[in-house]
Amino acid sequence: MAAKVGDDPDSLMSLCTVYCLKNLRRTMCYIGDRNRLCLRPDVFLPSEICDKLVNVYMDLVHTDSDYEPLDGFFQLFSDPRSTRLTRLQLREDSVRDRDMEAIGKQDLMELHLTYCNRLTARSLRALESFRPSLMSLSLFGCSNIIFRKAGAPLAYAEDDDDDDDDDDLVDQLETHTVDSDFSFQGFNRLRLLNLGGLTGSVDVEMLLRPLPALTSLDLSGVRLPRPAFLAQWKERLTSLVLYNVELSEELIHTLMQFSMLRHLDISRETQRTSKFKMTGKILSSLVQGLVNLVSLDISGHIMLDNCTAPMFEDAVGRPSNEPSKSSIYPLRDLKRPLQFLGLYNTTFCSVTHIPAYKVTGSKNEDQILNAIEVYTDQRPELAHLAINQLFDIARIQHCSQLLRALKLVISALKTHKYDKSIQVTGSAALFYLTNTEYRNDQSVRLRREVIQVVLNGMEQYQEVTVQRNCCLTLCNFSIPEELEFQYHRVNLLLLKILEPPRQDESIQRIAVHLCNALVCQVDNDHKEAVGKMGFVKTMLNLIQKRLQDKMCDQVMEFSWSALWNITDETPDNCQMFLECNGMNLFLECLKEFPDKQELHRNMLGLLGNVAEVKALRPQLLTKQFITVFSDLLDSKADGIEVSYNACGVLSHIMFDGQEVWNMEEPKRSHVMDKMWAAIQSWDVSSRRNINYRSFEPILRLLPQSGALVSQHWATWALYNLVSVYPSKYCPLLIKEGGVPLLQKVLELDSSHQETKDMASKVMEQCENFKDDVMDTSR
Repeated sequence: MAAKVGDDPDSLMSLCTVYCLKNLRRTMCYIGDRNRLCLRPDVFLPSEICDKLVNVYMDLVHTDSDYEPLDGFFQLFSDPRSTRLTRLQLREDSVRDRDMEAIGKQDLMELHLTYCNRLTARSLRALESFRPSLMSLSLFGCSNIIFRKAGAPLAYAEDDDDDDDDDDLVDQLETHTVDSDFSFQGFNRLRLLNLGGLTGSVDVEMLLRPLPALTSLDLSGVRLPRPAFLAQWKERLTSLVLYNVELSEELIHTLMQFSMLRHLDISRETQRTSKFKMTGKILSSLVQGLVNLVSLDISGHIMLDNCTAPMFEDAVGRPSNEPSKSSIYPLRDLKRPLQFLGLYNTTFCSVTHIPAYKVTGSKNEDQILNAIEVYTDQRPELAHLAINQLFDIARIQHCSQLLRALKLVISALKTHKYDKSIQVTGSAALFYLTNTEYRNDQSVRLRREVIQVVLNGMEQYQEVTVQRNCCLTLCNFSIPEELEFQYHRVNLLLLKILEPPRQDESIQRIAVHLCNALVCQVDNDHKEAVGKMGFVKTMLNLIQKRLQDKMCDQVMEFSWSALWNITDETPDNCQMFLECNGMNLFLECLKEFPDKQELHRNMLGLLGNVAEVKALRPQLLTKQFITVFSDLLDSKADGIEVSYNACGVLSHIMFDGQEVWNMEEPKRSHVMDKMWAAIQSWDVSSRRNINYRSFEPILRLLPQSGALVSQHWATWALYNLVSVYPSKYCPLLIKEGGVPLLQKVLELDSSHQETKDMASKVMEQCENFKDDVMDTSR
């Protein structure tokens, strides 16, 4: 079968990199003095491998919940004689000043730091060591890097680990002292510089003056009181980004001089107030003056004048990207179509003829996906809006570029793990993008990526909307099969959701449903592991809460169903149920909700599991419990299910013999008579609401003469199942050695004739399946 798009395996390089990072001590490192991680002396790594190690390390730290940041990781790359770094992309708070100082001897060519808010002026000092080699530098969103810590030295001592405790660096920058000593003097090779988000208290003109050779500059959100200074790069700059920069006539006049400019971004957030208003004349002047322009972003601007073609003219002909046909008049001056045109949050994006190959906007799916792709990395406020529009498309219409949409949303959720608005809209979009309508187009690998980011969101946010979206998205997957690779983690997260006693009811309902599905049809090792996480106790707490509120809803029924599933063939979980006051809750539920048939069936199914454990049966052998089980034999609730399960519980108790019956009332013989009568009343052709994975607990009741009613119940159970579902249960019965045991029932003189007759019919039914090699495991 051909692999689906996106299901290609990882490269050997990627697999080896991840393995080494998760097993550093076993591959390339050892523990040195003072318990520090050290590179082995016989390890020498080229830049291709070192860059990959560091960049993948950052990805693991931010996207793999099981991967903990390693203290001293960057120290492994401190010696350029054994390791070489050239191109690094580091982001967010896992990067510290001492990490930058640790790699100070490397000849870095590219260093991109994004939202590294723990970095201070100490890191600026570390940057100076890269002067001879650095060609590309981004300090986007590193809001504190220009400040010194209050009273802190800029020199680095080897034992200086104080920033491990910098839980709130802003508090430690009380004086907000700008490091005026730093200069870009000597960064002679620097060509690309991104200072987006730099604080307004910095003199940008003075800071940039020593960099005459820049070809690409990003000053997003930076205050430019004297924009004319930019003219010093008018003959060199090919890319200039001024997102959310306050425009002015002086700045526009300066921009007109940039004859070499190929990419210009003067976009803004719509919500931001601005004294400057864009006009058709200004836009036309920019297009005419910047003759080399191939990329332009004017997103968020509201035009003072109408410079679009009237509706009757706009509707003529098929959509065209030829400048001469442009519906936006100022863009008719273009010599050729633009490679990219940003029109997000403008009225321009809705016209028919746009002279560009790639457009951001909100008119259609393609424009919206382009917006998510272009703005995700450094403009989450815009990506959030675009993902919300994608959500509407997936919910109301149909997403035609499913794989692209999924990958973009996954990327946004990974990139902005700590951005609540992205997590809310992204998780909501994933719910619709992974539903049944789109499922066949998704590869296993892609669906696993979705699960990973959903679990990341659940881990990071306890907020109701994110939790609900994530839980609903998980419901789109085959459970437990598709979640098995994250089985331990997903169960822990769901149990954590269910811990608060007053959790949102809709989330509780979804989470309990997921818990129930996760413990159904999995092996006993999985069930035991989940039991040890507190699963049984959590479900009983939910039941206790519902009892207090006198409410029998889906949460109550799902909780008992989950307990039924998790106790199946797992004695430890059965014992936990008894130890956590489970039997009293059972009795209270029977009393409080006497007419809830589904509830009764789930509870009795659970107690059937408990009764299968010989060591636990004495705890069921009390007058109160036996009387309740005996009374339930007469129940007609849910067909025969409640009566059948009650009889099953009693059959296992009776199997232990007369000697364990330690009560005068009810008498053992009386209860056995009621059991015989109940079994006689059942229709053997009844369709069942039950699923057996093994017949072992039933089969052990067959070859014996101490409790003939137990033997009769077991034989009836087998007869019913192989008669109604022969293709499912005949192979299972043969596989588990049931036929020879039924033969022994026939050979026992003590067996009732009716029991023998049913045993013979079961064996006859199995004759047709003796050569069946069907796999009945799980």
